[in-house]
Amino acid sequence: MLQFIKGLIRPYRSTLVFILLAMLVETAMSLAAPWPLKIILDNVVGEHKLSPWLHHVIGDLVGRDSRMHVAGVAALVFVLIAALGAIASYIENYYTESVGQWVAHDLRMKMYEHLQRLSLGYYSTHATGTILSTITSDIQTIEGFASSSTLNIVVDMLTIVCMLGLMFWLNWDFTLIAVAVTPFLLLFVSRFKKAVKKATHEVRKEQSEIVAVVQQGLESIQAVKAFGQEQAEQAQLQAVSEATVSAALKARSVKALLSPVVTVTVAACTAIVLWRGAALILAGAMTVGSLTVYLAYLTKFFKPVKDLATTTNAVAQAAVGTERIRAILDTDTVIPEKEDGLTPETVAGEIEFEQVAFGYDPAYPILTDVSFKIKPGQFIGIVGPTGSGKSTVVSLIPRFYDAQSGAVRIDGQDVRDYKLKSLRDKIGYVLQDTVLFRGTILENIAFGRPEATKEEIVAAAKLANADEFISHMPQGYDTMVGERGSTLSGGQRQRIGIARVMVRNSPILLLDEPTAALDSESEKLVIDALQRLMEGRTVIAIAHRLSTIRDADQIIVITGGVVAENGTHEELMSRNGLYAELHRTQFDAGKDKVLA
Repeated sequence: MLQFIKGLIRPYRSTLVFILLAMLVETAMSLAAPWPLKIILDNVVGEHKLSPWLHHVIGDLVGRDSRMHVAGVAALVFVLIAALGAIASYIENYYTESVGQWVAHDLRMKMYEHLQRLSLGYYSTHATGTILSTITSDIQTIEGFASSSTLNIVVDMLTIVCMLGLMFWLNWDFTLIAVAVTPFLLLFVSRFKKAVKKATHEVRKEQSEIVAVVQQGLESIQAVKAFGQEQAEQAQLQAVSEATVSAALKARSVKALLSPVVTVTVAACTAIVLWRGAALILAGAMTVGSLTVYLAYLTKFFKPVKDLATTTNAVAQAAVGTERIRAILDTDTVIPEKEDGLTPETVAGEIEFEQVAFGYDPAYPILTDVSFKIKPGQFIGIVGPTGSGKSTVVSLIPRFYDAQSGAVRIDGQDVRDYKLKSLRDKIGYVLQDTVLFRGTILENIAFGRPEATKEEIVAAAKLANADEFISHMPQGYDTMVGERGSTLSGGQRQRIGIARVMVRNSPILLLDEPTAALDSESEKLVIDALQRLMEGRTVIAIAHRLSTIRDADQIIVITGGVVAENGTHEELMSRNGLYAELHRTQFDAGKDKVLA
């Protein structure tokens, strides 16, 4: 954990040194604070004479050594000490917060960049809510520990050493009391360290569950309302929330023991010092001012000891946060990218699969031996039974996943030889349900090519049959769309998705049944837009409605992890194989009205 934290704060070393200096000044002022009171009690109210060096200093300051003038100097010094301490405290707090915020920013960006590079397989096995909890709560914990707790530990240890030196100088036998108690106090704290860490881990886990449940409920709010499951969702959240409360109270019961134990220990030591100090004052062996200073130091001595003890909580929380963050950063499902990867300006669009095998879980392959070749500019349809791997084949082209064996090539070059961004810039993707982002329609169309001009965006929207409905919206292209485009119909979202791909102007186009969920009127508009989009491009279309790929240059039938058939619609029908069977099933069931 410490190495991880060290790496985070390394860019801010100079600022941390400045913060440390401010902390040292603040500590020095804290050590000096009781001495003006000692002078008042011993040398103004009491009958003791000033030390020669102190008498000389005060004489130089006020020119006289009357008691009231000594009291005035002591009061002035007290204010000066408080002012210096306050300034140092302000500097420390200001720059500590600054370092903490930037450390959190750096870590947040590092995690998000890593999450963006992970393959889609990671997200199919990890809850989004847990990831969100880690990128918010756990980073916040690391932020506090990296910026302040680490320096506080150093300053607390230095303060303890300085306090012990002054206390031994004032009265060594009193100091032995504090020294004798401290190891037992620290031993007591260390015994709770594992328990605190375990309890903190459980709290973080339950908090992640809350985020996951709320996120799932809000994302699926339409389905929840449609099926009248509001109470079920509330009950699920209540169960998780109660588990979080239980875990938090359990953790608190462990942490709450530390402060009372330290407080009682300090009180016991203070009581002994008061009893012994009173005897020494009565015997004339100690002044009231010396006892007052010593008591102040005794209290201040146990404060850093107490802080170090309670730092166990911060260390435990930081350790848990580090583990959860490292669990993401150490995930090796990142799609590898060659440093000298290819970045061609354009590609012709030839695509080849050679003996490709792939499985989301290597033990359960989806594809076992897929081979085919597509010429530039061809329109290819991919069909097959549900779960045969059609979408998987398409996902391997832009490297959402990497084939476990075999090769996927574009223009004769393995896709793994391309830079990821360059590869994906050459590919347009129209999904079954276009995902829109919170923002304007203009921003959503330009999502794949932010530098596109408004003229280019409008032209693309016209080609996609989207300009008409956009123009009738309250703010036209500047109209805000709701979360995931919920304020638009399915057909409108699809046409915006097509416009997005048109603006991108990629030579390869992947279609994952973009008309499957549309009504007949919307389907007609979308198909018309797709026909414009497909012109001059290499197109691969996953088809559930076989009518949509009847005119394809080539139809690839996948089943059992291999290419079962390959040919035109007429060729495949004449073979009377799987494609013909799928066609008859749709035709006989009346599901393909266009063919009928």
